[in-house]
Amino acid sequence: MKLTITEQALEKLNTLASTPFILALTYDTEDCGCGVNGMPTVAIKDQPTEYDQPVECDQLEAVVHKQQAVFFSKEMKLDYNGATFRLSSPNEMLNPFIHVRSVTA
Repeated sequence: MKLTITEQALEKLNTLASTPFILALTYDTEDCGCGVNGMPTVAIKDQPTEYDQPVECDQLEAVVHKQQAVFFSKEMKLDYNGATFRLSSPNEMLNPFIHVRSVTA
């Protein structure tokens, strides 16, 4: 799995985190019903857990929970449009509206 982060997204992420951080790909199922209904998203975290696996990313350290990896594409791009983050793959938009406050929550 590979993640590319645009300059705009990287700049915004760096303003949100005051210390070195890890970017986690997460599959948010809150208020979505059962565990397979959800939305791919991202979050800032301090350190990986034993359940995280690395994601190839040239810009910073990134991880995904082993059980949630199936919900993400092999190649993805994280962008920032000035208001929200967008996570996409070459074939589809995975999440066009990732709010800044959810990334740091």
